[in-house]
Amino acid sequence: MDPQRLPGFLLRRIIKAAIVILAIVVCNFFLIHAAPGDPASVIAGQSGAADERYLAQLRTQFGLDRPLLEQLWIYVRGVLTLDLGYSHRQQMGVAALIAQRLPATLLLTGAAFVFAVVGGVTLGALAARRVGTWADSAITVLALTFYATPIFWVGLMLVLLFSVVLGWLPSFGMNTVGADYTGIVAVLDVGKHLILPALTLGLFYLAVYARLTRATMLEVADQDFVKTARAKGVPEGRILRRHILRNALLPVITLAGIQAGQLVGGSILVETVFAWPGIGRLAFEALLARDYPVLLGVFFCTSAMVVIFNIFTDLLYALVDPRVEVQG
Repeated sequence: MDPQRLPGFLLRRIIKAAIVILAIVVCNFFLIHAAPGDPASVIAGQSGAADERYLAQLRTQFGLDRPLLEQLWIYVRGVLTLDLGYSHRQQMGVAALIAQRLPATLLLTGAAFVFAVVGGVTLGALAARRVGTWADSAITVLALTFYATPIFWVGLMLVLLFSVVLGWLPSFGMNTVGADYTGIVAVLDVGKHLILPALTLGLFYLAVYARLTRATMLEVADQDFVKTARAKGVPEGRILRRHILRNALLPVITLAGIQAGQLVGGSILVETVFAWPGIGRLAFEALLARDYPVLLGVFFCTSAMVVIFNIFTDLLYALVDPRVEVQG
C-alpha cells in the first residue's frame, strides 16, 4: 500500500460514506413513519387520556402535525449538525442517551468479536491442519451446531447451565445491583457479567469463521506456491504461518469487517435476553414506545459504525496483503 495514496483514498471513502449514510437516514425516516402508531398514541394510551384533544396536543409537541417532508428536513438538518433530536419519553437528548448506552454495547460486541475471530481462526486452522481426523470432525460438528442454533436459545441454555445449575456466573445486567464496587473489583464484576452475553453473541460468528478458515486454508494448501515452498525444504510450520494462513485470512478479514458492524445491530436480542444496558436494548425499548427520535438515532449510529468498519477493513486488507492496492 502506497502511503502517498492513503489521504486520497480516505477522502474518497469519506465522501462516499457520507452519501450512503444520508441515504440510509432518509430511508429509515420513511420506514419508521410508515409503521402504524406514533409516540403520541403510546404516551396517551399509557396515561389513560387518549382523547382527541390530548392527542393533538402531543402531536403538536412532538412535531408530528407537520407535513412529512418538513419533518424529514428538520431531522436531516439536525443530523448534519449531529443533533439527533430529543426523546420526550426519556426526557433527554438522543445523542446524550446514545452516548450513555454506547460504551456498554461496544464492550459487549468488541469482546464477542475478538472471541469469535480468534477462536474461529484457531479452530479453523486446527481443523485444516488435522483434516480427516477426529479433531477435524469434532470442530466441524461443533461449528455446524453453533451455526444452526438460534442465538436466543444458546443464551437461555448458557444461563440455565452456568447461572441456575452451577451458579458460576450472573445471568443478567452489567454489574451487581446494589454493590458499589470500585477499582479492579468493579472491573472484574463487569467481566463476570460480560462472559455469558459475549459467548452467546460470539458463538455464531465463531462457527462462521472456523468453517471459512478451514475451507480457505485447504484451498490455499493446494496452490503451486505452497508446493514450491515444500519442494525447497521450507519448514512446515513456516509454510503454515507465512504462506497458507496469511493468504487464508484475506476472506476472513473481509467477512469480519462486514460483520463487525452487524454485531452492533445484532446485539438487540442478546442485550434484551441478558438485560445488558446497551443501545440494542435501548432500540428495543424505543420500538415498543414508538420513540421515533431514539430509533432513528440508533439506526444512524449503527449505520455510521458499519461504514467506518468497512473503511478500516479495506486498510487492514491492504496491510495483510501488500499486493492489494487501496482504491476509492
